[in-house]
Amino acid sequence: MEIREIIVAEHAGFCFGVKRAVDGITAALEGAEGRPVGDRPSVWSIGMPIHNQGEVARLCGMGLHIADDADGVPDGARVFIRAHGESLAVIQALRDRGAEVSDMTCPFVRRAQDYAAEFSSPSVGYHVVLLGDVRHPEIRSIIGHVEDDEARGRIDVVSGVEDALNLPDDSVARRVALISQTTQREGLLAAVASALVLRTKELHVCNTICRATVDRQNAVRRLAGRVDGLVVIGGRESANTAKLSDIGAEAGMDVLRIEDVGELDWGWLSGKHRIGIAAGASTPQGLITELRNKIARS
Repeated sequence: MEIREIIVAEHAGFCFGVKRAVDGITAALEGAEGRPVGDRPSVWSIGMPIHNQGEVARLCGMGLHIADDADGVPDGARVFIRAHGESLAVIQALRDRGAEVSDMTCPFVRRAQDYAAEFSSPSVGYHVVLLGDVRHPEIRSIIGHVEDDEARGRIDVVSGVEDALNLPDDSVARRVALISQTTQREGLLAAVASALVLRTKELHVCNTICRATVDRQNAVRRLAGRVDGLVVIGGRESANTAKLSDIGAEAGMDVLRIEDVGELDWGWLSGKHRIGIAAGASTPQGLITELRNKIARS
């Protein structure tokens, strides 16, 4: 095979929120306060701090502990809230047990949390529709920032237009606030807004999609027609990485999605002369460089 050109997408790899979280955890692990010696706190995260197995393995090798939930974190530990955020109840429970909480919630996620709490509050009284994956930790953290039980009852999660059209009439008949998971596509947000505006008297759309997400998605679109194939590298659990793959395929590109360089398929590369590389927001730059070098040596 003869690879004549490798084009890395203009925007690829760590976004601001993920880099901020990883740098904070790394600094804690490198510092004396991060060593579980005597009364110094050990360093913990609830769930994977980012959706990248290799980077998580690196942090765990430095001493990071990962708990499935708050109950798995020992009293008095130092706990990092990952970029996806966490519910208010979990954060308070950790503090009540003496944990030193370092909140690394992405500012874009924080904005979505604040909007959900504000619009669903009894004093404002909107029915909140969240566009995203109900199983994703970010969506759970947004819902978890709504403290009032009555307000929590005025929130629905939809994955797309069909879900929005199937919402009960009494939920969306009057005032609706539409909020998005930060890694969704703007086109889908617009489509859901169009579906809802026909069903409600008042619609307030909060475009909470992260600018870094939009930049990475547009960078993939710009590769269409320029490459014979697109390799998308990022965590298997990464929602934004999955969307980059979908966008590449929709743009007509032959897409190979991998989590690490060892998954590169030489048969897929055969006959291709120009290869594009895109990477999710939780993919470290070193992994992108390693992939580029491996393709260049093919």
